[in-house]
Amino acid sequence: MTAAFTFPGQGSQTVGMGKALADAFPAARAVFDEVDAALGQKLTAIIWEGPAETLQLTENAQPALMAVSLATLRVLETEAGIDIARDAAFVAGHSLGEYSALAAAGSFSISDTAKLLRTRGLAMQKAVPVGVGAMAALLGLDYEAAVAVAEEAAQNEVCQAANDNGGGQVVVSGDKAAVERALEIAKTKGAKRAMLLPVSAPFHCRLMQPAADAMAQALAGVTINKPKAPLVSNVLASAITDPDEIRKRLVEQVTGTVRWRESVAYMASNGVTHFLEIGAGKVLSGLVKRIADGAVGVSVGGPGDIEAAKAAIAAAKMSS
Repeated sequence: MTAAFTFPGQGSQTVGMGKALADAFPAARAVFDEVDAALGQKLTAIIWEGPAETLQLTENAQPALMAVSLATLRVLETEAGIDIARDAAFVAGHSLGEYSALAAAGSFSISDTAKLLRTRGLAMQKAVPVGVGAMAALLGLDYEAAVAVAEEAAQNEVCQAANDNGGGQVVVSGDKAAVERALEIAKTKGAKRAMLLPVSAPFHCRLMQPAADAMAQALAGVTINKPKAPLVSNVLASAITDPDEIRKRLVEQVTGTVRWRESVAYMASNGVTHFLEIGAGKVLSGLVKRIADGAVGVSVGGPGDIEAAKAAIAAAKMSS
């Protein structure tokens, strides 16, 4: 098993995502129906009809992206005979994608995952008043250099490395003034580009502690099963399977760095040659090629991608 299944995070959402799958395959439609029922809301109407501003709200984007990922996976299971327990060496997800990964691996029910992500989205939005925090992408600096920039910019405020995405792309998060200082400092340290991101809150930094507390409470009331494939945790960049540890790391993840570069490197060093990005967008499959030499990233999000997914699984088996 030298394939990993990865699941996208916020920013990959687009109006209309998943509709072609739902129209073509009852298994996909059933996932969207289950998410709507769990939330007591026609989230599918927002996903497929918009407007984009409503879909982009954190409370909607998070369960929406999970719904598309799980609908895609169900189609791979029913149409391509793909089985995570048999075919995946690891599962991993970028930020909210970690919940999608766990649902895919059977640790959470789809219904529980939808409710958890709605809670997470609302709690993250509420943790910091709009305009107080910010996030910025620093391009062309390695992780250690970006951490040094964040530390220099903090000046008794919060400024942390939030996402280490790989390929010289690090996102910093914190108080708005501190993040703006980081932009200026980064330019003096050799960053190719440094820019504020259009986000509604400063995710993955200490300012999110109220949201972490909310998730600790929410996760305490949910059953977590042992995943069918090991989860490569965002905060550890290594594999875990124990349900209690999964619960703990999901809480830490709200304020901690998403160690995506190290997570992909970890999977590659453990023999993964093919990374299947399950759901909306192509962000993660693009990053794979910049992190792990020779690794293949395949994005699977529509009816036309099913054959490519089957071919990638077959190739991964051949290379093992």
